[in-house]
Amino acid sequence: MASMMRTATTTRASVSRTEAPKNVGFSASMRAPVNAAFKGSCVALRTQTNGSRVVMKAGGDIASGYANALVELAQSANALEAIHTDLDALDSVMSEEVIDFLCNPLMTAERKKEVLKKVCTDGSFSAYTGNFLNVLVDKKRIGLIKEVVSEFDDAYCELTDTQVATVTSAVKLENEQQFLIAKKMQEMTGAKNIKLKPQVDPSLIGGFVVQYGPGGSQLVDLSVKGQIDDIAADLMPEATLA
Repeated sequence: MASMMRTATTTRASVSRTEAPKNVGFSASMRAPVNAAFKGSCVALRTQTNGSRVVMKAGGDIASGYANALVELAQSANALEAIHTDLDALDSVMSEEVIDFLCNPLMTAERKKEVLKKVCTDGSFSAYTGNFLNVLVDKKRIGLIKEVVSEFDDAYCELTDTQVATVTSAVKLENEQQFLIAKKMQEMTGAKNIKLKPQVDPSLIGGFVVQYGPGGSQLVDLSVKGQIDDIAADLMPEATLA
């Protein structure tokens, strides 16, 4: 049952971490594929002149360029799942304070790499992920890491037919509850995989709210607060008339 729950909730649970080297060596030879992949993806970053205005082509923002480069590298190295798992974990530790430190011009690139190496080692990240982070430091783009992770996640979900759903509940959901929600989401969306992002909001009182689709445009509100709000809305005209 536990195995079924992991599979339904996220594709990462069954991933073998042997898809990419474990040691994070940050060697120049391993940095080269990342740079090459980024250069190959820079087609999306080219600009064209329209009168006196420079127009960026679709998908041409810098974060997308780096994310696309990493996706290309991950696919060629058969490490898409491993790198996606790494970036999910990385995103959770990249607080504003950490980002501020990594963007601090008074900190040397070597010091920033030392901190990132520690993060990679503690998280057992693949060498591809660690090497990519070094490239961002060298290019002075490490401040875009959150945006890069988001762009990579979007590309990953498209490639693997994965639907992301944010589940907000009044209390922390048990694994079995998450499994049942994931199965229901599969039925509703037809997606091959469901990736749940659980969070807690006590103000919901009970139940849960699910947001999914582009920009969280789809909403399923099964919370007690939602039901109370609906009842209040229904009673409002009567109260006004009275």
